[in-house]
Amino acid sequence: MRQQSHQGTLCCEVSHYLTGVCSTAKLELVRSLGADQVIDYTKEDFTKNSQIYDVIFDTARVTSFSRCKSSLNENGRYLLAVFGMREFTQMLWTSITGSKKAICALAPIKKEDLVSLTELIEAGKIKAVIDRR
Repeated sequence: MRQQSHQGTLCCEVSHYLTGVCSTAKLELVRSLGADQVIDYTKEDFTKNSQIYDVIFDTARVTSFSRCKSSLNENGRYLLAVFGMREFTQMLWTSITGSKKAICALAPIKKEDLVSLTELIEAGKIKAVIDRR
């Protein structure tokens, strides 16, 4: 996961084990949010370190399914928060071929989900991070 957005900060806070990929400037922020491992993308390409992931969540549209495919486990998922026609086509193609899938993060907003999110915020399990003003 490349930590670049509010989705990325939320992942840090609710994941069981998380590797955050970010710039040098954001290493401490990502650690403070609870990432178990942090990779500085200016110094290391996470797709070439032999580590295997269950999910790769690209919150900034900076990788590709083809680049990340070898870093996914057998039934791994490449999740996109931001996507265009190329990624949508990959999602359709991977839905019928192979065990590794590209998934575009489109989800309907449900009242129950907002209530759950509110409860997590009120319990202090999610904290707001403002990157810039």
